Amino acid sequence: MSPQIQARLDTVNGVFSTVVVTSAGPSGLDVHRLAAWLGAHDAITVTLIAGGRSNLTYHVVVDGEDLVLRRPPLGHVLATAHDMGREFRVISALASTAVPVPAAIRFCSDESVLGAPFYLMRRVPGTVFRDRSQTDTLGAAGRRSLAFAMMDTLASLHQVDYRHVGLDDFGRPDGFVARQVNRWNAQLDRSRSRPLPLVDALRDRLAATIPATSGPGAIVHGDYRLDNLIVAPDGHGIRAVLDWEMATLGDPLTDLGLLLTYWDVLGGGAAGEAAGAVSTALGPAAGFPNGNELISRYVASGGVDVGPLDWHVALGCFKLAVIAEGIYYRYTLGQTVGDGFERFAEMAGPLADHGLTALTSVEA
Repeated sequence: MSPQIQARLDTVNGVFSTVVVTSAGPSGLDVHRLAAWLGAHDAITVTLIAGGRSNLTYHVVVDGEDLVLRRPPLGHVLATAHDMGREFRVISALASTAVPVPAAIRFCSDESVLGAPFYLMRRVPGTVFRDRSQTDTLGAAGRRSLAFAMMDTLASLHQVDYRHVGLDDFGRPDGFVARQVNRWNAQLDRSRSRPLPLVDALRDRLAATIPATSGPGAIVHGDYRLDNLIVAPDGHGIRAVLDWEMATLGDPLTDLGLLLTYWDVLGGGAAGEAAGAVSTALGPAAGFPNGNELISRYVASGGVDVGPLDWHVALGCFKLAVIAEGIYYRYTLGQTVGDGFERFAEMAGPLADHGLTALTSVEA
């Protein structure tokens, strides 16, 4: 059961005065401070939302409003990751576009409130598909329709004119992929708790084979996958794209390469049973179209021109290996909330091995 808290806020002349806590609060959120910051005038209910392995996400009901709160993880936080201000800014900017995003409500940079920056957005009704028990009910046609809607939405994102929505300074497309290799190597060094020779070998080969940046650049989500989408209750249509913490301006092929890593490497079973630690493993093995069909749909929907994506898949493998190590490192320090984090120790090797295999065709 998700941890839940309720507090009754009493006001005198409109000024916050008392909070009566009726049950233990969820980790990472002080309901007293949140209530005071919100200036709430009625009961506030906060529930930790299960499913996330990085940032902490809570369902907040206050004064009749149905909201979601996002804050960084506890303890060890990788530099430049978990940036709530960037996440709030990009969903605010995309509100006027064809990309479905939750309505941004309020951002707090004052760390004295919850111990870290956080923001609130409006809760979007719908379904987040995390495992086969959900998607098997869609049938073959429903799964195909959902996969194609996912690609149509990604194509819409990459078509957004970032200058028009005020994101000119949101990143630097030139030299983006080279900086990605350097960035994730730096993240890895900050999370090292054991030798990782395969991951180091993948990093070195990526650095030696960096391709040219594709086109003028686009808004890049940075972690685009099926379980970061809210789907309409009937399984057709994307209601909202979530988890924008890694968004920037860069090469859109990196979104495609990472998606194929989730889809064909983890979702195709290539990384073994350990895939469930870092991904829902929804992909061809769960009855969805394969990665080639997804890319064809993306191109048909007006996405950027794509060529061979093997290098970008290898980069996706490296990125996921580093993310898994960062999460595992927080687990070893006792800074995770929930169960199953020990399994992240199993992910780096299989991901790095697949990435090295993908680079073989690049170097041939």
